[in-house]
Amino acid sequence: MREKRSMYQRIFGKKNIDHINATQLQMLNGFNATFNTFSGDSYDSDVVRSVIDSIARNGAKLTPKHMFDKKTTTSKPTDVEKLLKYQPNQYMDAYSFFYKIITALYVKNNAFIFIDKDKFGTAKAFYPVDSSSVEFVEAELEGQTEIFARFRFLGGKEVTLPYSDLIHLRRFFYKNDLYGETSDKALNPTLQLIQTTDDGIANAVQSSAYLRGLLVFEGQIRPEDLKTQADEFKKSFMSISNSGGVAATDAKAKFQELNNDPKMVDGEQMKLIQEKVYKYYGINENIVKSDYTEQQFNSFYESILEPLAIQLSLTFTNALFTRKEKDAGHHIVFSTDRIQYASTQTKLKMVEILTDRGLLTDNEAREIFNMSPLPNGDRKIVSLNYIDKDLASNYQMGRAHIKDNSNGKESDETDDD
Repeated sequence: MREKRSMYQRIFGKKNIDHINATQLQMLNGFNATFNTFSGDSYDSDVVRSVIDSIARNGAKLTPKHMFDKKTTTSKPTDVEKLLKYQPNQYMDAYSFFYKIITALYVKNNAFIFIDKDKFGTAKAFYPVDSSSVEFVEAELEGQTEIFARFRFLGGKEVTLPYSDLIHLRRFFYKNDLYGETSDKALNPTLQLIQTTDDGIANAVQSSAYLRGLLVFEGQIRPEDLKTQADEFKKSFMSISNSGGVAATDAKAKFQELNNDPKMVDGEQMKLIQEKVYKYYGINENIVKSDYTEQQFNSFYESILEPLAIQLSLTFTNALFTRKEKDAGHHIVFSTDRIQYASTQTKLKMVEILTDRGLLTDNEAREIFNMSPLPNGDRKIVSLNYIDKDLASNYQMGRAHIKDNSNGKESDETDDD
């Protein structure tokens, strides 16, 4: 019978070096080297989750490419590129992988990716590390002092990994030397306000079904008779069948109405509260609702997706390649060719201009419209309406205007070939 192995063992197995004699890393500014995840459960807020989902859904469409200078290293994807482009590890496809790390980045302001390497130091898998806390420590390894990250998980397990085997993404990187600051102080007050508002609406709805009035009887009546009289009154006068809306009592009873007037936040105030969340993440509400214009999406791309693509490109490049390899031109680029948005009218105009100048092949133009390539679609066409300005004189037709230096007037002279 085969021994069952946990995911912890499968991923970290022999990579854990928790046996080293490590001491907590001292930060330059004296801050604690331990990072605890955001305690406010921001992802439980529907407003926050919808914002982060919008960013992660679009960010996960970034296309990783292994480049050499400005060209791909080979005509076929390299092993690293295939990992990042299709299946970074045995449990996740590329879209799910990047969705998860982008979500972690925007929830915790820190996201860690473990690079599982073979004996030659080549990446063979990438795993997001979703821990409850991480502590940065330093220790000697093979005669050199190295930085390590000690991760603690909710299940009680720990793993210590070399910082050089990690890809570390961060936001709000300011006071601490290694990790981005949590959103507790900045976001918690707004989240608490949203929670209070939601609770107030729920309570208001519930209160509408509570006590509507009192039926006051003269004299002493037995408890069981009180309940019987109240049930009869509700059945007769407070049900849907009482279409007339009129109730009547005799001298023994008097109905006293209770006015429930629950206070709720109005629509404008609720919108202002939610707007604080959108501003915190730098996103437009229309992006979250998927009801954006071309200009709004372009702003979203330039302010959020493009900086994210740059950070991903730099962190993956620095983690995967040596200085010598980077000097030779190896780098990872996260292309945005799958996420740039433009209206059909804009695409037509762009294709027309680029094709006229010989900058697009037929297949590249078809790709802009999500059309499949043609067998002979790699040709480039160019408009004859454009010529090299240095050759313009060779295409002059008819008469040339020559200035008559003697009288300061222009005269027409015909070129004879």
